[in-house]
Amino acid sequence: QVQLAESGGGLVQAGESLRLSCAASGSTFGTFAMGWFRQAPGMEREFVAAVNWSGESTDYGDSVKGRFTISRGSAKNTVYLQMNTLKPEDTAVYYCAAHPRRALNVATRPKDFDYWGQGTQVTVSS
Repeated sequence: QVQLAESGGGLVQAGESLRLSCAASGSTFGTFAMGWFRQAPGMEREFVAAVNWSGESTDYGDSVKGRFTISRGSAKNTVYLQMNTLKPEDTAVYYCAAHPRRALNVATRPKDFDYWGQGTQVTVSS
């Protein structure tokens, strides 16, 4: 089994920054592709950003392009999401996700990911 643990959420004002972290533990024998999704109340889960297993490819949701950056950590199967210029509409629970398949392309759909964290709340006040 694989467990994902997110950290770094909180309450910030519009225009400020936050960095989310996610670390995988358990049966992590290979290098996972990892990503971030978010879900606001009453809304569907939305793709935010993802990186493939090698770290060579990344992709972003349209609403966060140019403001958010995903990166792999030096520790195996860790990933960060640097969120700059936050807006009230970024308020949501942010989920880390991972899958073990080695593909060149970046997975962006929730169904592409096998493992999920419990989520961390990000609240941006205006």
